[in-house]
Amino acid sequence: MKNYILLFFKGLAMGAANVIPGVSGGTIAFVTGIYNPLIDSLKAFDLKAVNLLFQGKFKHLFEHINVSFLFVLFLGVGVGIVSFGKALKWAVEFNQHQYEIFVWAFFFGLILASVFSVGKTIKQWSLSTVLSALIGVVIAVSLVFIGQAHENDATLYLILCGAIAMASMLLPGLSGSFVLMLMGNYYLIMLEAIPNTNLRVILSVVVGAIVGFVILSRVISFLLSKYENVTISTLTGFILGSLVTIWPWKTVERTVLIGSSGKEKEVITGFSNWYMPNFESHNMMLILTILAGVALVLLVEFLGNKFSSTK
Repeated sequence: MKNYILLFFKGLAMGAANVIPGVSGGTIAFVTGIYNPLIDSLKAFDLKAVNLLFQGKFKHLFEHINVSFLFVLFLGVGVGIVSFGKALKWAVEFNQHQYEIFVWAFFFGLILASVFSVGKTIKQWSLSTVLSALIGVVIAVSLVFIGQAHENDATLYLILCGAIAMASMLLPGLSGSFVLMLMGNYYLIMLEAIPNTNLRVILSVVVGAIVGFVILSRVISFLLSKYENVTISTLTGFILGSLVTIWPWKTVERTVLIGSSGKEKEVITGFSNWYMPNFESHNMMLILTILAGVALVLLVEFLGNKFSSTK
């Protein structure tokens, strides 16, 4: 029972991470030690699982796909997405974005610590791993300067968004929310549809997520088995490059659009004017918030290692 409770909270953290632009649910899975079991469980949705289903051998089917693991984990993910989505929307929008910069600072600390957590799993550094890490950095930084698409609630586009969101759970370092922001549907999915239970949007995204994990789990498993160091170094570079997006001391550019409901709403269109902080008390509080984010990731990693060694 203790293991399932811990697994639920790991799923909760993954769900919360998937709401944050620049933070990857896959990174949380990687840091908390459940990444490989997750990939293995998703890969189990194969022809053998289909045969067991049609033969009515449900007990063997549940054992094959590790249904108890997936159920508890994704229950936590769902609770994390809904609850943290509502909390994040309040924190970002409260009193004309008064506390938004502290949200960015906390996220910056989370990602900064994740760079070391994921990077240290690289077994051997070489010219290829260094180059692949640099490529990851360049890709992440380049995404910041790509203009965002406009909001689109077409079903096929939402299915594509679901596949992208699932990719963030499977790839440490890839932020599905940040890509959704670039695709123009971050606010529609994360801060409107999920908190307000818009079933048409949610179900379309879920369909895309199912298609995404059936296909991507095999692709990612292949890359990790054949090119582990290069794959992880690329992801490490991507995480490092995404810090540009989350840097608290910048200008967040917004515009007002008419949403699918016909109401006006603010959406983020990009970032500009990055600058270094001075030693004012406000900036010192932001630095402490960054350190709190770093400490949280280190604590999660420490607890994960402790439970693993105990087991």
